[in-house]
Amino acid sequence: MTHAAIRTICAGCLGLALSITSGVMITQHAEAQEASPEALVNGLNAVFGQHGARASHAKGLCVTGTFTPEATAKSLSKVAQFAGVVPLLGRFSMGGGNPKVPDTARPAPRGLALRFDLGSGNAFDLVMLSTPMFFAKTPEQMLGFLQARFPGPDGKPDPAKIKAFAAANPDTTKQGAWLSGRPIPASYAGANYWGIHAFTLTNAQGAATVVKFKAVPRSGEIGMTDEEAKTKSQDFYSDDLKQRLSAGPVAFDLISIIGESGDPTDDPTAVWPEDARKAIKLGTIALSAIEAHATCDAIVFDPANLVDGIAGPANDAIFAARSPAYAVSLSRRTK
Repeated sequence: MTHAAIRTICAGCLGLALSITSGVMITQHAEAQEASPEALVNGLNAVFGQHGARASHAKGLCVTGTFTPEATAKSLSKVAQFAGVVPLLGRFSMGGGNPKVPDTARPAPRGLALRFDLGSGNAFDLVMLSTPMFFAKTPEQMLGFLQARFPGPDGKPDPAKIKAFAAANPDTTKQGAWLSGRPIPASYAGANYWGIHAFTLTNAQGAATVVKFKAVPRSGEIGMTDEEAKTKSQDFYSDDLKQRLSAGPVAFDLISIIGESGDPTDDPTAVWPEDARKAIKLGTIALSAIEAHATCDAIVFDPANLVDGIAGPANDAIFAARSPAYAVSLSRRTK
């Protein structure tokens, strides 16, 4: 397996929407480190290099739009975005830390991150991937996944280490296998996007509902074959999105998948049986314009950025690790 192929496979698994910038020297001896926020950021930089961009989901497009709630959404949660139309800032992105990854890369996940502007300085962030699962259960497993791909003395990762880690950690292979078994998205606007974490919505009466989020494209899923992908330019998603927006907003239905007893809420590698779960439409995401990169680069889209009426999972170690990693990122980016 070539070094480039290994990096592409790794990109397919690195769906975490860490808004991290590079800026530190990476050692090749992180095996002795704990899975601290610093170690996770360093691990991403060690695998993908330091590019002055996000360490994961480095390549992307910033967009703006609105969210219009359904009347039934208030029955699930008292969050402000379910009371009326609110502005959105969003970012489509490619998985992995290479800002020059081709838009045709397989099996890289695509990302959609959204910030709901609730006014008075309040905001709610929703971070989603074009796959219903993450590639690690815990920060320790994530760090081990990265360490298995650290370059050796020859500048290349050791395929034997990658194989051995996968054999010992089969849950880390689910995301890449899921993506590899499906068509490459032909447009950012034509992919389903899932929230990999479970959240608890609470309405005005105090009733709580455990859900996972999903954004479903109004255009339907738009895929392409490997042969069709060969005809596309490296950055064709940008031109495709500009063309679509010239004809009107790119729309998604925001869906809540209702959890049932026994559905895991602490394991982002686990997939709920969607076909057997009730789904409620929460509203319409309408993305209407491309925004300057600097607007999105100035912030992090943090799924732990929550408001009254929605709570994150209590025992999801990956969820808990994200905000501290973003703090490390913000500090380095500021410097």
